[in-house]
Amino acid sequence: MTSYIVIFLFVVGIIIGRQLKDKEKTRKKVDKSVTYAVYLLLFLLGISVGINDDIIQNFSRIGYKALLLTFGAVAGSVLLAKLVYVFFFKRYQDK
Repeated sequence: MTSYIVIFLFVVGIIIGRQLKDKEKTRKKVDKSVTYAVYLLLFLLGISVGINDDIIQNFSRIGYKALLLTFGAVAGSVLLAKLVYVFFFKRYQDK
């Protein structure tokens, strides 16, 4: 049931976003709100990790793997974002 709610909210967001796409001021506010929402989610994730004693006690065992996975995920995301920008968006800005 939860996955249907997520999909529904995503689709509703797309529909509303299409209606607001030409409003530059609104788009900037939404972009800023998304950034703050991501910061809040990361903060809450940090709290949930800090509360979990199992994670804290085994942090030295899983810490290196988690750190390696984190850096790999960030590096992969940055690389993919750069490729998407170059191949899909840059050519529209050059015109």
